[in-house]
Amino acid sequence: MMLLHINGNQRSFDSPENGADFTVAFLVQKLGLEGKRLAIERNGEIVPRGVFAETQLISGDKLEIVGAVGGG
Repeated sequence: MMLLHINGNQRSFDSPENGADFTVAFLVQKLGLEGKRLAIERNGEIVPRGVFAETQLISGDKLEIVGAVGGG
């Protein structure tokens, strides 16, 4: 069980199947946010999109997830 604080709310997630790693990319998939323009901060540091798949999350991490909004 993974406990994460996302945008100020505590959420729990089951671990990935087949012993896969719980990464930022896995979280984005679990939240149904694939293909969206996102900025993600983990424990006060921005996670570049290019490293979502290799950035491991651990229980207790604090994340801020912001979606880009277009318009004017």
